[in-house]
Amino acid sequence: MNETAFYYAPMEGITNHCYRRLHHKHFPGIDKYFMPFMAPHLKGHIKNKEKNDIFPGNNEALTAVPQILTNDAESFIITARMLKDLGYPEVNLNLGCPSPTVVTKGKGSGFLAYPEKLDVFLETIFNALEGEIAISVKTRLGMTDPAEAEVIFPLYEKYPLEELIIHPRTQKDFYKNTPNREMFKTLAEKSRHKICYNGNLYTEEDCRTLLEEVPVCQNLMLGRGLLRNPALVRKMKGGRDLNMADFRAFHDEVYEAYRELYDGPSAILGHMKELWVYMESMLTAEPRDVKAVRKARKLPEYELAVRHIFNGSEIVSVGDQPRETEAVKL
Repeated sequence: MNETAFYYAPMEGITNHCYRRLHHKHFPGIDKYFMPFMAPHLKGHIKNKEKNDIFPGNNEALTAVPQILTNDAESFIITARMLKDLGYPEVNLNLGCPSPTVVTKGKGSGFLAYPEKLDVFLETIFNALEGEIAISVKTRLGMTDPAEAEVIFPLYEKYPLEELIIHPRTQKDFYKNTPNREMFKTLAEKSRHKICYNGNLYTEEDCRTLLEEVPVCQNLMLGRGLLRNPALVRKMKGGRDLNMADFRAFHDEVYEAYRELYDGPSAILGHMKELWVYMESMLTAEPRDVKAVRKARKLPEYELAVRHIFNGSEIVSVGDQPRETEAVKL
């Protein structure tokens, strides 16, 4: 287990630089934090929000990997070189985002529908950037059918990827259904690349089972599992399990950071409520207190509801931890 590297998955709107920095402070052990994707426009222009997220000073003391979402090779090359100049040794190509607004533009997992164009894209960026900056890929199996992987994955074998991160679902699956571990195992065993698994890893048992089932898999990427139990990787690396003092201190610092980062209670509470969609499953909170968090419109209302949760709850056991939580707009 000591040889396995653990990555924090990019979660758009959630794992921003404030969250990453504070997670690393309270729960050390993550080997790489993959940033939520940045979508460069023509000539590599990026938004101010994305500039703040990639600013090196906002990612000190942790290993962060910027993720690029584009189907334009020139924009990718320009952006990758800009990130290299900022001090990042690796960038990640997003071929996994299943969002319809992304897919309809032929980006993210939507790019997988055009294997010939993807091949030209990969050839272009590796011809330009090989030796300058490492490029990893995060991918799904295809758009609608896992069998599409038989066409897509041989393309990856043609190029010197830093790592291939596989989320074994199709775009059509979105985040539902069960990840296709049999297909993952087949693809991992055929690949010459370093392989990372991503998808439905919520507990220590989940992680160990995956590594036992697919011994050629070197690394694991966790997303929702870490949002629920931020101490999961710390525990797997020999540290202590999550306790209420840890959880409360982490929450309080994230909340204060968001009060400084965002303008107005609506934005602050919107981001905190999104975290509670996941965090509540680790606590034996009264339903009325969870409902009060969701209904809060003012900061004092939110703070009172959260105090009730932390004062009246305990950490649930691993066996009681829900296997799935559907994210909802709050």
